[in-house]
Amino acid sequence: MDKQISQAVIRRLPRYYRYLGELLDDGVERISSNDLSKRMHVTASQIRQDLNNFGGFGQQGYGYNVAYLHDEIGNILGVNETHNVIVIGAGNLGQAIAGYVKFERVGFKIIGLFDTNPELKGKMVRDLPIQMLDELPDFIKNNDVEIAALTLPKANAKSTALKLVSLGVHAIWNFAHVDLDDIPDVVIENVHLSDSLMQLSYNITKQK
Repeated sequence: MDKQISQAVIRRLPRYYRYLGELLDDGVERISSNDLSKRMHVTASQIRQDLNNFGGFGQQGYGYNVAYLHDEIGNILGVNETHNVIVIGAGNLGQAIAGYVKFERVGFKIIGLFDTNPELKGKMVRDLPIQMLDELPDFIKNNDVEIAALTLPKANAKSTALKLVSLGVHAIWNFAHVDLDDIPDVVIENVHLSDSLMQLSYNITKQK
């Protein structure tokens, strides 16, 4: 797609996908932008503007076909295909991510979990044995790894990311406490869990 889509729109797409999935589970076949806006607390005009970036999908007087729109947004997000993911860092967060089965329902399959601590070698997390980091090159060579999640100390994040890129990994989901913004040839999503908590804290403080 040649059209440049704003990051704000892209951030809203997973919400649309999630709410439409819930509507499907409830047996809803079609929905208007007004009814969807009430569920999502987003204006109907915002919904129409967002979806018009990709073709619209609605029919005047009919609304949106829920199954069709859910499938189309899934295609836009790339979650209607399988993305193989490895996790680097088998601490509490890394093990939690590796053990979260619902990722597979939206196209992300955790296929490997790695660490440098020899005491963790062979420990099973769900159905995955924790492997050592020196096994990573052979693993990536023999498996179609598209995404790596980094759940390791920030001091090791950039060097590990560079190694992953050199081994052919296309995207990094970065949970280390540092932004990785200057690494070429890779798509990076920096995630800071504490940011969400601080936003929550602000809203609590504002209410007092």
